[in-house]
Amino acid sequence: MSPSDPTNESPQRAGNAPVSRRSLLIGGAGATAAGVVGLAAGIGVGAHEVPPAPRSVSTQRRFADKVVMITGGTSGIGRAAALAFAREGARVTFCGRREALGHEVEREIRAAGGTARYLRADVRIEADVQRFVDFTVAEFGRLDVALNNAGVTLEKLLHEYSSSEWDDVLNTNLRGVFFALKYQIPVMLQGEGGTIVITSSSNAIATQSKRGAYAASKRALVALTQAAALDYGAHNIRINAMLPGTTDTSLVRRVAGMEGMPEAVWHAAAAEWAKSHVPGLGRMANPEEIAEFALTLASDALPFLTGAALVIDGGKTASGG
Repeated sequence: MSPSDPTNESPQRAGNAPVSRRSLLIGGAGATAAGVVGLAAGIGVGAHEVPPAPRSVSTQRRFADKVVMITGGTSGIGRAAALAFAREGARVTFCGRREALGHEVEREIRAAGGTARYLRADVRIEADVQRFVDFTVAEFGRLDVALNNAGVTLEKLLHEYSSSEWDDVLNTNLRGVFFALKYQIPVMLQGEGGTIVITSSSNAIATQSKRGAYAASKRALVALTQAAALDYGAHNIRINAMLPGTTDTSLVRRVAGMEGMPEAVWHAAAAEWAKSHVPGLGRMANPEEIAEFALTLASDALPFLTGAALVIDGGKTASGG
């Protein structure tokens, strides 16, 4: 269950292979929500319910006048981060493939008094990523912070992947971040440095069946983060990875077939699932919690932090998975 960030993706074809909405899950945690479907039936609403995660809104201005770019910013963690960075004074650019959602987020930020620009871009396409970085610099003159967040997963037994499906997951999650770093870092080198946060997943540490491509890509991101941090630390560029766990997003509800369900029914079903899948806090995160973690990693409050892979998963990996 739970892509922690349904970012900028929609059901699509990986190469020539159809990818169903039920099997395509987007974002940082990238786990399956299908198990929730059966839980809704027969659950006494309220009997097992864990209250939803709190939604704190920071009133700090940690990013006043800074320029922030986000990949996969149209929904989930990416959307929450775009709103949060803008609320804290950043000038934000963000990309994603779903244009209607992108423009909606842009309008929401502007209505709240923030500054944001949306650009349609696909992180699998190098020219799109380069264009996104160029767009950011053209709009705001520099780049201070990047959140490389876009990602997908396709859950299958390993031998059932087609080569195009495997490539699509790796090209989005891993190569897409490489493209982002390739074009973001030269801009930061020309300036005064910067901070980069990469969305990996708790699946990089402890995963489950049918997540071979996803887990491989997310573990590789940890190694990429470490290597890049060593490459550019002397140039005042800090690079860290965050490893989210299960997060409540609209995509999770949609995949679970519960998008239109009353909140109480959803929370009861999700709480029942979380009892066995999220030891520790026993609930899912919300996108705002993960976004706040990303902002903290990107802020000036942690100047000695680089090359780290930090888990925020409610206790999931503490129990071994």
